[in-house]
Amino acid sequence: MNSDNDLQIAGDILEVQHLLQPPREHPVTVAEFVGLARAIAADRAQWEHLVEYDATSRWYHRLRTGPGYEVWLLSWVPGQGSGLHDHGRSSGVLTVLEGTLTERTGRGTRALGAGAQRVFAPGYVHEVVNDALEPAVSLHVYYPGLTEMPMHTAAAAACEARPVTA
Repeated sequence: MNSDNDLQIAGDILEVQHLLQPPREHPVTVAEFVGLARAIAADRAQWEHLVEYDATSRWYHRLRTGPGYEVWLLSWVPGQGSGLHDHGRSSGVLTVLEGTLTERTGRGTRALGAGAQRVFAPGYVHEVVNDALEPAVSLHVYYPGLTEMPMHTAAAAACEARPVTA
């Protein structure tokens, strides 16, 4: 029986730099976009000083762009909401940074507290609202960058959520 282990045979891969893939400068997979959102959320110094609250309309700020994607920072005072919408051809990652937001879809309602994330594909219809008594802040990553946000009626969303029967 051979007593050599794999490390002795192949060597430590971390010491063979040419075998390692270089880190990507920009995300390209859903997991990498989720990771980008988590990294930004964890680095409060990157976004906290930018947040503003506007009682008349939702405040937003484009925080970052990259090849084919955008990162947006939004604030929500109590009672503010997005209206029922989708994101056109964009996929997205929504991350709650502070406070609590409510997401409503044709399938139901869920509370999203600080740290919660939602990942969605093109055509995903939802409404996001601050139903709480405190302001909230969220981070949104869109790939490709957001070029449209079609609005929907509640009746249309209910039809989209119904299962198709044959």
